[in-house]
Amino acid sequence: MLSFSSSSTAPPLTILLLLLLSSLRPATSCYRSIISFGDSLADTGNLIRYPGCEDDHATRLPFGRTHFGRPTGRFSDGRLVIDFLAEAFGLPPVPPFLGGAGDGGDGFRRGVNFAVGGATAIDNDFFREKGFHVGWTNYSLNVQLELFKKLLPSLCSSASECKDFLSKSLVLVGEIGGNDYNHGFLQGRNFAEIEALVPKVIDAIASAVTELISLGARTLVVPGNFPIGCLPGYLAMYKSNQEEDYELDTGCIKWMNVFAEYHNHKLLEELDRLRKHNPSTTIIYVDYYNAAMNIFRSPDSYGFGREPFAACCGGGGGPHNYDPFILCGSDKAKVCDNPSEYISWDGLHLTEAAYKTIADMVIHGPFADPAINSTCASINMEINNHHEEL
Repeated sequence: MLSFSSSSTAPPLTILLLLLLSSLRPATSCYRSIISFGDSLADTGNLIRYPGCEDDHATRLPFGRTHFGRPTGRFSDGRLVIDFLAEAFGLPPVPPFLGGAGDGGDGFRRGVNFAVGGATAIDNDFFREKGFHVGWTNYSLNVQLELFKKLLPSLCSSASECKDFLSKSLVLVGEIGGNDYNHGFLQGRNFAEIEALVPKVIDAIASAVTELISLGARTLVVPGNFPIGCLPGYLAMYKSNQEEDYELDTGCIKWMNVFAEYHNHKLLEELDRLRKHNPSTTIIYVDYYNAAMNIFRSPDSYGFGREPFAACCGGGGGPHNYDPFILCGSDKAKVCDNPSEYISWDGLHLTEAAYKTIADMVIHGPFADPAINSTCASINMEINNHHEEL
C-alpha cells in the first residue's frame, strides 16, 4: 500500500497523475515471444531471402516506404498485423527466420517468423500430383513447422523448458491457405476442384495446431481468410458484365466472398473441435473476413474514401489500378501519393493503414474469439506510430 508523507516534494495530485500516466505505458509483456507461421500476409522478410527471390519486387521501393523508409520484405507500404500485435504486447518486431538470429543476445527467443510469401497450407507434392505448375516457394505450413521444431532446442535447454517457453509464447498460425486457392484460381482450375481443396487446407492447419499444442503451445491465434472478392486484383481479373455476380452493398465479387466464407466456416468448425479436445489451451479465431468487410462496406468511416477498390501501387490504371504483368515495384507501376487513404496496397495485399485498422479490430474486439486483449493484462491499449529499426 502506498503512503505519502507531508514532507514529500511533489504534491499528492501530481504523484497521482504520474502514477496514472505510468499505468498507461505498456507493462512487461505477458508473452515471452511471438512464433509465427503463414504466407505473405505475415511475412516480415523471408521470401526475399529465399533462393531465386533475392530480386523479388518486394525488395524495391515503394515497398516499406511508409514506416520503415525502405523495403523489408513485407508486402505492404509498412507494417502488417503481426507488427501491430508485437507492438501491442510490448515485444520487438518479429524477425524472419531466413534472416538469421542477428547479433542480439536473445537470438530468436523473443520471436521468430516462418511465414513466407506464396506459401501454401498443403505441401507442394500434392499440387504437383494434381498437375499444377508449382512455381511458388517450398515453404508450406508443414515445412515451416519442421523448421521451427529444428530451431526449438536452441531456444530452450530441455523438453520441460521448451514446453514452458511455448506456453508463454503467442503462436500465430496464419493466415495460411489463401494461396492454395489463389494458385488454383490463377491457373484456371474449375471451381469444383478448388472447392475440393478446402478440407485438405483445414486438415493441414488443424494438424499444425495440434502438433504445436503437443509441443507446449497454450495460446494460438488462427485467422480466417479475407474477403478475396473485394481485392482489386481479383476485381480486375474476374470482371463481369453480370450484375448478379457482385454484392449490392459493396460491389465485391459475390461468389469469391461466398467461397472465402465457406473456408472460414469450415475452419471455425475445426477449431471448435480442437478446443473441446484441448480445454487448457486458448485457440483464438481471428475473423479477418468481417473485420475487412466492415471497412469495405463503409470506407469513409475509416478514412479510406478515396478509391476503396483501387490499388495504391500498380500498373493497371482504370478503376482498380492492377495488372498482373506490371507489379508494384516495377518501373511502369504508378504509386498513389498517400497510401493511408487506400485499403489495398498492390491489389492483393493491404496498406499499413488498413492493416492497422484491422489490428485494432481484432485486438480490442469484436473480431477475435476470444478477444486477444483478454489473454494479456499488460497489453498496450494504444498502438503507437514511432519507427522501428529492423
